[in-house]
Amino acid sequence: MKTKIFSLVSIMFLFISCKKEQSIVITTEEYHAAVDNVTQIMIHDIFSPPVASRIFVYPNIAAYEIMAQNSKTYTSLQNQLNGLDSIPKLDVKKKINQPLAALIAHMELSKQLVFSEETLDKFRDSLYQKWTNENEEEFLVSKEYGLKVAERIKIWMGKDNYKETRTMSKFSVYANQPGRWQPTPPSYMDAIEPHWGKIRTMVLDSASQFKPIPAFTFSLDKSSPFFKEVQEVYDISKQMIKKGDDSEEIKMAQFWDCNPYVSVTQGHMMFAKKKITPGAHWMGITKIASKKSNADFAKTVFAYTKTSIGIFDGFISCWNEKFKSNAVRPETVINQHIDENWKPILQTPPFPEYTSGHSVVSMCSASILTSVFGDNFAYADDTEVQFGLPIRKFKSFDAAAKEAAMSRFYGGIHYTSAIVNGMDHGKDIGDFIVGKLKMIK
Repeated sequence: MKTKIFSLVSIMFLFISCKKEQSIVITTEEYHAAVDNVTQIMIHDIFSPPVASRIFVYPNIAAYEIMAQNSKTYTSLQNQLNGLDSIPKLDVKKKINQPLAALIAHMELSKQLVFSEETLDKFRDSLYQKWTNENEEEFLVSKEYGLKVAERIKIWMGKDNYKETRTMSKFSVYANQPGRWQPTPPSYMDAIEPHWGKIRTMVLDSASQFKPIPAFTFSLDKSSPFFKEVQEVYDISKQMIKKGDDSEEIKMAQFWDCNPYVSVTQGHMMFAKKKITPGAHWMGITKIASKKSNADFAKTVFAYTKTSIGIFDGFISCWNEKFKSNAVRPETVINQHIDENWKPILQTPPFPEYTSGHSVVSMCSASILTSVFGDNFAYADDTEVQFGLPIRKFKSFDAAAKEAAMSRFYGGIHYTSAIVNGMDHGKDIGDFIVGKLKMIK
């Protein structure tokens, strides 16, 4: 009888021991959830589109660098991204769970970049407890490595000139300079991130490596190219308003609005409606494509990383041009010289007009996503459902990017030249990144 009891206890002990030794499985859904969590925090904290691109890119790079260690498929970005020379090497003797370490690095670095740290802590701590229960030894050794990589990326991140731009002067506005950008209704906010062109790029050698052709010269001559574009914006808005809710152009504009801070006035009250940024929308598209293609964990991280690098460099290059050309928005010109009561379909964002940020970032993202998932990748975009907007279907990333670009014209916040030239600008950046970055062996 004692022998049987001893045998039973031994079997139970062996079962428990084996269970503890099972490796922790990290799913793509957990990585998507981590990116989504950061996006929701950014909505709450109201980060501008350029700053949001920075919040996305560094955590993804940290996760990717961990997955690239000793990989037969993916190549490290060390010495490929400006200033990134090394990260802690993976010690194979420690049996580190790379996806686990990658997700930890992503979460820990994200925490350094947002305001609402407690929200991220809650998300992270629930996972930490889960992994501790599954295999504490593996969790701790993987966490140690993930934190080391995150710290190394944090040091590199700290040298990108972001901190320096926080103390630089505001953008000067002179009312007696026709054609120059002026703050717009209803909040008349200062220009956002006028020094973003000074941020260190990832792949581009500088913010001015790719330049769009110059904007049209400001002119109130009705026969001039500039004023014809102003009139075009005004005319199309009138046509769309006549169509009302049936206007496909209005639906398009609303779907791609992606304005993180929309001022709403009701009586004596003013409040903000919060939404995702353009970069967040393309991160959402990356998630959709990864899930539809059944991408494994490593490819999912690869897709997020490559796309976020393009978005980051795209914003730097675009913002560099915006504050050099300093072009006036349609709303200002139309109110002053055509119709003082006119309002655009979308609220004009607070920064100069040329070129269109949506056009640059969308075409850059489309070029990169096409390189990852292939051309003619059809998908249904449900990114804006959380804001009460219906799903839109696209035959390719390129088709989506072109619609995103044109939505700014229909929204009444951009001239067609800023859109067309912005698309070319973004395509050049995206193609360059695809050609230069060697992420696949």
